[in-house]
Amino acid sequence: MADRPTFFPEGTLVSVLTTQPLDRTLDYRAPEGGVDDGAYVMVPLGPRQVIGVVWGVGQGGFDLSKARAINKVLPVAPMRQEMRDFLLRAGDYTLTPMAAMLRLATRAPGLTDQPSMQKVYRLGEETPDRMTDARTRVIAVLEEFGGLSFTLKELADNAGVSASVIKGLVAQQVVLEENTPRDLPYPRLDPDLPGKPLTASQSSAAAILRKGIRSGDYATTLLRGVTGSGKTEVYLEAVAACLAKGRQALVLLPEIALSAEFLTRVEKRFGARAAEWHSGVTMTERRRAWKMVGEGGAQLVVGARSALFLPFRDLGLIVVDEEHDSSYKQEDGVHYNARDMAVLRASIVGAQVVLASATPSLESWVNAQAGKYQRIDMTDRFGAAVLPDMQALDMRQEEMASGQWISPSLKAAVDARIAAGEQALLFLNRRGYAPVTICRACGDQIECPHCDARMVEHRFLKRLMCHQCGESIPLPEACPKCEVVGKLSAVGPGVERLTEEATTLFPDARIATLSSDLFASSRALKQAVETIANGGADIVVGTQLVAKGHNFPLLTLVGVIDADLGLHGSDMRAAEKTFQLMRQVAGRAGRADRPGEALLQTYQPEHPVIRAILSGEEEEFWNAEAESRAQAGMPPFGRMAGIILSAEKPEIAFAAGADLARNDGPLRRAGAVVYGPAAAPIARIRGWHRVRLLVKAPKGAPLQRAVSDWVNGVRLPKNLRLAIDIDPQSFY
Repeated sequence: MADRPTFFPEGTLVSVLTTQPLDRTLDYRAPEGGVDDGAYVMVPLGPRQVIGVVWGVGQGGFDLSKARAINKVLPVAPMRQEMRDFLLRAGDYTLTPMAAMLRLATRAPGLTDQPSMQKVYRLGEETPDRMTDARTRVIAVLEEFGGLSFTLKELADNAGVSASVIKGLVAQQVVLEENTPRDLPYPRLDPDLPGKPLTASQSSAAAILRKGIRSGDYATTLLRGVTGSGKTEVYLEAVAACLAKGRQALVLLPEIALSAEFLTRVEKRFGARAAEWHSGVTMTERRRAWKMVGEGGAQLVVGARSALFLPFRDLGLIVVDEEHDSSYKQEDGVHYNARDMAVLRASIVGAQVVLASATPSLESWVNAQAGKYQRIDMTDRFGAAVLPDMQALDMRQEEMASGQWISPSLKAAVDARIAAGEQALLFLNRRGYAPVTICRACGDQIECPHCDARMVEHRFLKRLMCHQCGESIPLPEACPKCEVVGKLSAVGPGVERLTEEATTLFPDARIATLSSDLFASSRALKQAVETIANGGADIVVGTQLVAKGHNFPLLTLVGVIDADLGLHGSDMRAAEKTFQLMRQVAGRAGRADRPGEALLQTYQPEHPVIRAILSGEEEEFWNAEAESRAQAGMPPFGRMAGIILSAEKPEIAFAAGADLARNDGPLRRAGAVVYGPAAAPIARIRGWHRVRLLVKAPKGAPLQRAVSDWVNGVRLPKNLRLAIDIDPQSFY
């Protein structure tokens, strides 16, 4: 634990970093009673009051009589020096201004509120005199969130009811109304409670992780285990060791929808509920989590990528589950990869990192091969479960009718599984009903009015939606261009269309569709997953949502409709992503004592990636992929940065891009090369025209300094937006 921060007496000139878009800190006088270094404060900036953090001694150099005083010291624990170091180093790496980094670290509502009492609502013991739909929803929300408390507005909003419904339940003591201090500590977790019995493989892996935790030193471990091998139980043992040592732990999940199931598992393991941090959590609980993390009143946080920026008091362990998942990369605002930032933060505070995956990213695999990361392999499934048998269905040999996507061979396999009382999954990584809607009268394809992207038909919702900006319009009867009625036609399949086909082919089967578009809340998705897991469906039709950690004991067959889908395009990670996704989704089959089977429909069964998926020779695949990237000087054997220029007129963006490309001296001196400018693959989003440049540099090149000098050396027009993405993951 660090010593108490420096204290500045009243009137001392101190430096304050604010969340406003300024390129420097500002000087203020310490308020009455003084202030700690690192304190969160409210300061005057022009006519406004803004949040900031005391950032050391003031710079001075001006008439000190004009210095304004800090207005208020916020009632939260001061920012620790290690957190400031993390923000500085993360900002330097991602080329992000410190004000923007500070905004990431202060994303908690109500930080300026003084400690006070509030009325909160939780589930009581009584049952209502009569049930209504509204009352059922209120009770369901309270049951789903366990021990969490809600304000009246939050409970009403989550349940979609009026306050009077809740008050009626309070009168009958079905719901309890309590006066409680805001932001209470979370119940203590008990690390000594026994976990599930471990196999020999799990015990060996857990022992290695526990040893690292007890050392108190920094290290990163790649926990690679085949799907169903019990990685979660292993890293929960590491969490237990961390809690027993009196330090805090953070578990990052790639999908918010997975948090409810995981939190229940954690509660069973440690006897109390962990703190939760993601966009689906109420504002009351987010403020409580933020404050308690800083005060030590939260031992374990389960959250999304932004949980990395919580003000942990003594962080001892970070687990990045499904570390290969692309959702860990923040693609707007501050461009950062939570996996890499987890390693950075742990190295600063002396914590352990566990990167868990059945199909690790090439970056992590290479770091393990090079000895930078420790590697633990778990090659056996838990209990009697065995890995599924994987086969390709050569679609060139299948007799397929027009508008049909489920092959006769796959249909026969599904029929056999249903007859045996088992479940089948039909997987297609494409949301909606159809990716293109075309007019058969004029040939026009309906596009988003704000983006260069086609509108996707969502027939179940009766709408056309843009998956770039979120624009949504009712499904039209007439073509928007030629106004002819009845000529609009859906082209290509999405999961909704696949569900429609499955309903025709399997008329007696119970079919469930899992796609993020079809669930209004994480609660609704959780209920659907539980229904499937309990045998409430014969066929599941789903997107990549089903590949992320769900356990369906009765599921024994996975049919991949278009295994070739991810192999097209210019993405350098196409092979890696396809390999990961196919192996992950195939791993949903046969996870209990029933043998599983995965059938991949493909027009390219001889493709190296398809062959690698089927053979299971993962090390061979990674070796070949690594060699290919190394020869091309591509990450992780080289460095890359993406520059995106956006303007309301395309010529402005292209002119700025050309100006940058001409003045590339700082890049050339660093051994880097710039490609472009070129129109981005999606050249217009939300009405702004986008131009890309790509910088490629050798592994050891000072890329950040070169890019910074390059961009700052060119005068760009004010009506232009510039975004820098170090280590880009996508190139849209």
